[in-house]
Amino acid sequence: MRYFLDSAKLDEIVYAHDNWGIDGVTTNPRHILSSGKPFRTVVGELADRFSGEDFPISVEINPHLERADEMVDQAVEIAALSDNFAIKIPCTEQGLVAARRLSAREVKTNVTLVFSPSQALAAARAGARFVSPFIGWKETSGEPTMEFIDTCVTILANYGFETEIIVAAVRNGHQIASAALCGADIVTAGYDVFRDSFEHPFTRHGIDVFSDAWDRTEAGQAGQPPR
Repeated sequence: MRYFLDSAKLDEIVYAHDNWGIDGVTTNPRHILSSGKPFRTVVGELADRFSGEDFPISVEINPHLERADEMVDQAVEIAALSDNFAIKIPCTEQGLVAARRLSAREVKTNVTLVFSPSQALAAARAGARFVSPFIGWKETSGEPTMEFIDTCVTILANYGFETEIIVAAVRNGHQIASAALCGADIVTAGYDVFRDSFEHPFTRHGIDVFSDAWDRTEAGQAGQPPR
């Protein structure tokens, strides 16, 4: 499974890339807002920093756009900034029309805000490079999500679609592992979610126990009962 970072902050993206081996990035308007920088500045920085590297970066078009032709026009403009860019298109009827047209023009798309297997199938049929089923929001509303992801994986595998599944809106390490168990291609999560998933309280407890033994051995207390 590949890890994408859900962020628009260049410093944490670079850190995660260099130290965690993050394989790509997903952004959205909320992440852009959180970065404190204008949209054009953020996408320009990402395009420059990862130029010449195979590093997928999903960039979302203006969510106010409702017609396919408007979506296509803006998607083509943004995609021209970097070979790494995959343009995030909402999973609506017009969004799927736009994804199909963009695929015909060899513009990579990430059909996003997917909440049902039928939407995932429609995105794959439209030629999307990625499809992003959201699980965090569904779980918050009390809906089960792993059967949802498992069904999406099975459907796309049944028909040999090249569209890759990015499990999105991931909130914790359990969801990361569950998405991997379902066979999803990619999981995208925030910086803190990934960092927390690398840790476990018993790992820290074990370090403390072994550190105490190390220190007592160095102090010549070997063989004495543990404290």
